[in-house]
Amino acid sequence: MTRPYLLGLTGSIGMGKSTTAGFFAESGVPVWDADAAVHRLYAPGGAAVPVLGALFPEAIVAGAVDRAALKARIAADPTALPRIEAAVHPLVTADRAAFIAAHSGAPLIVLDIPLLFETGAEAQVDGTLVVSAPADLQRARVLARPGMTEAHFAAILGRQMPDAEKRRRATWVIETTGLETTRTAVRDLIDTIRGRHA
Repeated sequence: MTRPYLLGLTGSIGMGKSTTAGFFAESGVPVWDADAAVHRLYAPGGAAVPVLGALFPEAIVAGAVDRAALKARIAADPTALPRIEAAVHPLVTADRAAFIAAHSGAPLIVLDIPLLFETGAEAQVDGTLVVSAPADLQRARVLARPGMTEAHFAAILGRQMPDAEKRRRATWVIETTGLETTRTAVRDLIDTIRGRHA
């Protein structure tokens, strides 16, 4: 039996990545979500709690990792973020490996990784899918989110690889300008990958 084709899904904020991941799941494709994995690891009983608790005891509240406390520590201590990443990254990698092993019979697995290219994770997948949309549509989507400001949006974009560079590196690009066209593009891509990887 051939192993699953691993498709790395990414896209800048407001480009429709979560919606696109949902369409893969709707079509029966297992989807691993990096952000959800971190939430699990930070929750009570999560593997990151004792690890981060040893580094930053003040960041553990009610048996879970308090993200606000971590952010405050990162803002005050330039060495904090690399130490957090060094502690959490192996746990996220292990979570991903366990998910892939649990779905080893699937022809296709989607790995939803927001900073896929920024972290070099594209080296661990068979192909990459970038979701994209025109800049004005992206901006409108993001600024419609509760509590979002122009300054916060600009700061997030500053940490992400430019959309044009992601598109250049991608194996495939899906334009997320409409729900139905996106859903159709996802189904077509599933058929393409399954056809090649049969």
